[in-house]
Amino acid sequence: MADLRLVTYCGLYCGLCAQRGRVPIQAAELRDTLRTEGYEYWAIEQPDFAEFWRYLASLCDPEQACPGCRQGAGPPFCGIRNCALGRGVDVCSECGEYPCQRIEQLAQGYPTLLADGARMVAIGTEAWIDEQEERRKTGFAYADIRCHPYQVPED
Repeated sequence: MADLRLVTYCGLYCGLCAQRGRVPIQAAELRDTLRTEGYEYWAIEQPDFAEFWRYLASLCDPEQACPGCRQGAGPPFCGIRNCALGRGVDVCSECGEYPCQRIEQLAQGYPTLLADGARMVAIGTEAWIDEQEERRKTGFAYADIRCHPYQVPED
């Protein structure tokens, strides 16, 4: 059985989210620069610095920043997650009604979503996850191609 922790119900791969790729690297660089400049010592007197410092630390750790929708992160009102759970499918591409209106709406913001869903069906989830990991290694992130504005479909 495939490890779905980084696969969203809609069929995105969490490893391709900038929050798991480049944001932790950039946040760690900012944290290190601020430490070098002594911020953690003198800026603590500034309003909201402690909260900022904790948030910056969370951005350095992708698991803390966003553990993934299967672990309860993401919008709690997500109609896609609620629908998949209600239908008992691990990923929407397993559903007989795929792609539904919700997926088509989300695909307006994520141009690879429908092709990735078809690919997952064609080669199987485990092989698809392996491909996504290879894609991740190239530095690709959904933010590179995501179209705005987009909305996560509600129920």
